[in-house]
Amino acid sequence: MAYMVPEAIRTSAAAGERMLFRTLKAHLADDYVVYYEPEIEGSRPDFVIIGPDLGLVVLEVKDYTPSALFQIDHDEWQLYTSAGRLEAVENPYKQARGIARHVANHLKKDPQLLQQGDSLPNVLKFPCGFGTVFTRMKQEDFEKHNLYEVISPQFVLCRDEMDPEDEGFSADLLIEKIHGMFAVWSRSRYLLTPEDIQSVRDHLFPEARIGAEFRQHTNEQDQLLLSLHTIKAADLHPENIARQLGEQLRIIRGAAGSEKTVVLASRAKILAKQNPDWKILLLCHGHSLSISLRQMMDELMDEPEDLFDWIMLEEQKDNKIREHNVAVYHFHEWLAKVLNARETDIPALIAKLEKKEAILPAYDAILIDKGQEFDAEWLRLLNHMLSPSMQNQVQDSKERSRILSINYRNTAQIVQFAWNFYQQHSQLQNKVQEGSIDGVAIIPPQSTRRKGPEPAILRCGSFQEELAAVVKRIQYLHDEKKVPYAEMAILHRVKNNYHLSYIDMIRKELKRQGLPFNGMTEDTESTVLSEHASDAIQISTVEGARDLDFRAVFLVNTENMPYSLEEAEAREVSLFYMALTRALDWLFISYSGSSKFTLYLDEIQQQRKEKKHTVKKMG
Repeated sequence: MAYMVPEAIRTSAAAGERMLFRTLKAHLADDYVVYYEPEIEGSRPDFVIIGPDLGLVVLEVKDYTPSALFQIDHDEWQLYTSAGRLEAVENPYKQARGIARHVANHLKKDPQLLQQGDSLPNVLKFPCGFGTVFTRMKQEDFEKHNLYEVISPQFVLCRDEMDPEDEGFSADLLIEKIHGMFAVWSRSRYLLTPEDIQSVRDHLFPEARIGAEFRQHTNEQDQLLLSLHTIKAADLHPENIARQLGEQLRIIRGAAGSEKTVVLASRAKILAKQNPDWKILLLCHGHSLSISLRQMMDELMDEPEDLFDWIMLEEQKDNKIREHNVAVYHFHEWLAKVLNARETDIPALIAKLEKKEAILPAYDAILIDKGQEFDAEWLRLLNHMLSPSMQNQVQDSKERSRILSINYRNTAQIVQFAWNFYQQHSQLQNKVQEGSIDGVAIIPPQSTRRKGPEPAILRCGSFQEELAAVVKRIQYLHDEKKVPYAEMAILHRVKNNYHLSYIDMIRKELKRQGLPFNGMTEDTESTVLSEHASDAIQISTVEGARDLDFRAVFLVNTENMPYSLEEAEAREVSLFYMALTRALDWLFISYSGSSKFTLYLDEIQQQRKEKKHTVKKMG
């Protein structure tokens, strides 16, 4: 998954640009950087792609339709505008080529990016290519209108070449096409080093350095920790909290492990039981979370309220899940199945709803898990989906929030380990307290009394050695501790780079050892886990496991954190903490390289050895 700048495309972007953004993010290697609409000395290309084995490619995006074309040649295109007027524009090929030359000339000012030697003056180490993307025309349109006569196919991406939902789409062909967008091509290409890539980014996008100070990413809003207080007997169970939320709009905020999802599901159950005629919608962001949330909701709705109901249930037990009035989906699933729409259709849907030109299903209550991950445009649409009597209540939510602080998830050892790491690396450090800092929500968790083993740390000589150690511990937990495979996960920061696939190596090693595992699937929005295997080890990127937890977590290839392409280290700190807290009982961290985080882990390991030696000496 490519590193995107910005991380999310603006909602006002054209539908084709949004599609291309998601496609590049999902299908390019993890060590590729993709910029959307960067400003480069007065020029603003639509997309700029930088890759170690690629060099740099500029993409210009056009949303022309075949019917808009009037007359075209190598220099100028005459088109009909949406208002029906005829206007002349530069051939998109020439426009993209001009911008690529502008970028290359700017980079040539840096001697470190030039080839060395008197015979190669003022020549970059790497190639700068360019291409055009036509989001509303397919290859057959280009052939029908003879467009390839004025733009070579080498420099064109059509709709069917970049839309994953088109039956003709191939990720391999897309990548191959991007790699061919060069006027001069050579098999013996120079491979950009991490230092080269950083230098390119610094020269083209200096605002990345200026703006690299801490800005809390909304996805990690509930991951900023942290204090360690023991649980008091008076603390409320999440289901009891759900009963106290009252009516109208409520926002539940909380620390990692504070069971916000349980509160939300319990609230849905209460509303459903009290209002059996209501139509209730429960939404989340990810596919994997929707599976567990749907199962949780079915179990809650099937759960009797008192002892007499329990006795009656046992007498009438039929092992069937009873129907209820709470529909559970992840957002894109709901959009497709209920509204028969895609994300690109949302602006048009909202416009029709505001003009009273569309009739869509209405809900009496909508509950959203991980609401910080929902785009503002999604929330606008959902507001329109509320029944008229409920819409008036969705306002003035500032004073109607509930903060949950107890960590129910992890052992005290894991929480302490995560807290120590966070204190050492967070830019907030000792400023962390309940409340907010510069508008960032800070939710201190309180740890449980539940005890467990200390997180294990292992430095290895290679990634293959890491995998051998992971397999050995998985087999031990399964055979000796009776931990199901499905309650163990292998997490990694990146899936691949331009020459190596970590995910393939993990799969091959597990397969070689005869261990069951769930492969990863990808949609256009996020990385999710497969649901097909009933008892299998889960494999995921760190971000893909955001909504999940497991009894045992194996965090491998840790030297990829903090990730070299990530400008804001604070986000990497938060991601690493989140990964640590996915483990309920056992946490195993391994690495075979060096980074700021692994050097810290080396220090922890050394401190443990010294402490053990001291204790042994005293004994």
